[in-house]
Amino acid sequence: MPTAELQASSLHFEISGPATGPVVVLVNSLGSDLHMWDKVLPYLDTGFRVLRYDARGHGRSTAPPIPYSIEQLGTDLLALLQRISAETVHLCGLSLGGLVGLWLCIHAPEKIKSLVLANTGSRIGTSEGWDARITAVRSQGIAPTAQATLSRWFTSDYSIEHPEEMNQIREMIERTSPEGYIGCCGVLRDTDLRIELAAIEVPCLVITGSQDAATPPEDGRALHAGLRNSTYLELHASHLSAWERSAEFAGAILHLFQGKERGNG
Repeated sequence: MPTAELQASSLHFEISGPATGPVVVLVNSLGSDLHMWDKVLPYLDTGFRVLRYDARGHGRSTAPPIPYSIEQLGTDLLALLQRISAETVHLCGLSLGGLVGLWLCIHAPEKIKSLVLANTGSRIGTSEGWDARITAVRSQGIAPTAQATLSRWFTSDYSIEHPEEMNQIREMIERTSPEGYIGCCGVLRDTDLRIELAAIEVPCLVITGSQDAATPPEDGRALHAGLRNSTYLELHASHLSAWERSAEFAGAILHLFQGKERGNG
């Protein structure tokens, strides 16, 4: 499996699709690895060169010593883009991945053609909530958190109807390094990009889940209102809308990416 040796960590990544296609980067949520995009990937890699990767401390990437910052996560991705010689990209980030996308648009706007912000916000959760999560993982490990995460990530109906998928997702979460998970909880606790939103000019699509308690629709609507050039879509889903409503999700992001490639964005 390809890895990028960065200054502080080794990032595992995968690339699919035509080598000459426009590059799309998919950036994961807390507690997931690149397989969280498995159901979206088939819609994208027929026309785009798709980069998926495991954030530091997740999946097959290494977990450097904590604490981490949003700047570190963002520069990890910039170094990875340099590694694959990608000058400009379309980016789709979900939850924590959305914050990484926002940071890149603010600090390296020349790299981003268009941006999808799914189930995210410019400020996610509260300091108290993230500190409680960190304490729980330190004292109990990842497994109890994984089970609780499933209830936040999917609607109850979807969970009941797809037990094998729930096992697959739970195993993915449990593979996350506890230190990596804690480090990224700290990023979510400490990151607030609300003031910087006005600087973002690229075309954006904000996607929310109607039953998402982690980043509820009002967070997405506030994000949409704070961006100069954005559209808004609400799906019948919980937090992991890219999995639960993969066909609708993929259709919406393709509309943005293909439109920008045609010069309509």
